Formats: sequence, structure tokens, C-alpha cells
Amino acid sequence: MFTGFTRFTGPRDRADRADRADRADRARPPARSRRTAWLSAQVLVLVLVAEAVMAATTVRTLLAPPAPHAAVTHALEPPLSVSKPFYPATTRFYTDPHNPAASWVRAHPRDRRAAAIRRRIADQPQAAWFTQTNESLVEEQARGLVGAAAAQRRLPVLVAYAIPQRDCEQYSSGGSGDAGVAYRRWIDAFTRGIGDRPALVVLEPDALAHLGCLRKRQRAERFAALAYAARTLRERAPRTRVYYDAGNSGWQPARTMAGRLRHAGIDRYGDGIAVNVSNFNATGDEVRYGLSVLRELRRPRLGVVVDTSRNGAGPTHKHQFCDPPGRRLGRAPTAATGIPGLDAFLWIKQPGQADGCAAGAGVFVPGYAYRLTGRPTG
Repeated sequence: MFTGFTRFTGPRDRADRADRADRADRARPPARSRRTAWLSAQVLVLVLVAEAVMAATTVRTLLAPPAPHAAVTHALEPPLSVSKPFYPATTRFYTDPHNPAASWVRAHPRDRRAAAIRRRIADQPQAAWFTQTNESLVEEQARGLVGAAAAQRRLPVLVAYAIPQRDCEQYSSGGSGDAGVAYRRWIDAFTRGIGDRPALVVLEPDALAHLGCLRKRQRAERFAALAYAARTLRERAPRTRVYYDAGNSGWQPARTMAGRLRHAGIDRYGDGIAVNVSNFNATGDEVRYGLSVLRELRRPRLGVVVDTSRNGAGPTHKHQFCDPPGRRLGRAPTAATGIPGLDAFLWIKQPGQADGCAAGAGVFVPGYAYRLTGRPTG
């Protein structure tokens, strides 16, 4: 190994120098050699100790279980700083005893599928959807739900789903009549029902992803209606967090969705976005998409919630969205995400409810629910 500069010498010089060195070595004791050997031994010991420490550390790292989502967090963390998850990891979401699966189980206790549906679906926290156009009934139902959740110290998840032409007149057509006075009255009633109780509201699935069916004036009305809804909830239901629906990773580009969210007032009134609602995309894809939308919005205080109710097997090859076969329940609802910017995994779609192909949209289908649990049908 090259350690320094050396003067080039001839054969005679090298011979004379070797002879002088030999005589000098014979004339004095080898003190320098003993010191060098002692130092070398010390260095060797230190090297061996260092190698042992490194080896132990490597083994410990390999044997220790990985931190939850550590690799995912590193891969998905956007350049823009984002807030830590808003909800404590110990947050407990509300399980409505009147959810569709629970109601079916009570009505069919002897059905061979009942035990699996009860344990895997009915007993899990899931969102309650508010689709009724009757304002008094909506107010009463919302008040009852948040009251029951508060009594159990659980956080309820509510879905406001009443905006006109909410699904571009496809499987879930309907809504409150018009995006002006009628919808504002509906939101007012919904907000009165929540009042000052804690709640998480997912605001109008499909409303922003589905704009292609609307004329320019209707788009402006929809943006105004969503802004009014979020502002009303913020002002009159102060313990509610509002998550605008933002479609999913296979629908609109993140930049397009961010622009629509701005038009709908998320900068001023929203607390975050919901992605993958009623869809089947893989959780990792949806987390990446949600954080990409936040980067485009450049609002680090906002958070993301992901619907994991039916994405346990991911999407089909052709990304079918209407009751595709072979799907499974996804990750259980939790606020313990471990990912900055990601507030919760939720069951927003109620598992077992049809999308409009296996049965009418919103109808509970026990066979479909049973297949989602991963149980054989034979």
C-alpha cells in the first residue's frame, strides 16, 4: 500500500544502507520493535472490539421487528412538511349497532354466514351515510348517532351524501334537489344534528371527482355548495373535522384534484381529504395519492383518511368499481397510522352494501358480505 513519497536509489546505495541498518540493529536492544509490537497489539484489540460491536448491532437490527410503516413512511414522506396524524393512536371509532351488517345478523341469527359477518363486519367501526332528503329525519339521525358515540367516548364517522347529481346520475343518483337553497337547508339540518359533539365528516363522495357531467354554471354551484357545507360545519359544529372527498388514485390527477378542492374552499374550511371511498385500490397507492394532493395544495395542516373497507385484495385487473368479485376486507379502522399526514384508516363504505351491480346501490347483500370476509361460499 502506498504510504508516502520515496527517493529512488541505486543498487550500491541500497546495499550500504542495508549494511548500516544491520550493524545498528546488532548494537542496540530492539526497544522500538517491542513498542511497535505493543501498539500493534492494542490496535488489533480495538479493531476486534469494534468489529464485535458492529456484528452485534447488525444481528440485533436483523432480529428486531421492523417499526410499523417505517419503510412506507420513508418512501411516502413528501418534500413538503406535513403534520403528524391529528388523532391520537389510541382513538376509538364508533361502531353503530344499527349498521347494515348488524341489522342483517339480528334478523338472521341462524344463517350459517351470520357468525362471520357479525365478527368481521358488524362489530367493526364504520361510517354512517346520510342520504335522506328529509331534513328533519337527517337532523334526528345525526343527533342520535353522535350522542350515542359520545356516551361511549368513541368518535363517529359520518358521510354527507346529498349533493344534487352526486354520481352524475349513475348508480347513486339523487340528492337534495338543487345545489342552492335546498342543499343549504339540508346541510344546516345535518350540522344542527351534530352540534358540539365530536365527529369526523366525509364531505360528499364523488362530488369533485365527478364534474364532467356538469355545465360551467353547475360546476360553480357545486363548488359554492361544498364551500358552504364545510364552512357551516366549521362554524356551527366546532368539534367536527371535515374531510373533502378527493376521489382515488385511479381517477383524477393530484394536481387536478387539488385545483378543484381549492375552488371548493378546502384552504379556508377543510381539515383534510378522504381517498378511496367505496373503491378497492391498494392502501399504499392511496396514501401516495393523498399525500400528493396535499403537496399540490401546499397546506401542511391538512390530513388524509383512507377508506380500507374493501381493499384487502386490491383492485381487479381492469379496476372494476361496481361490486367486483374476489375482493376482501381491508385494514381495520385505526388512527395508529404511523405516517405523517395520514390521520386514519377508516371503513367509510359499509362492507356488504352493493355499489349498484350486485343489487341496488346501498342494499346490503349477505352473500357479498360473506365473500368479503374471505370465507368459501361452498
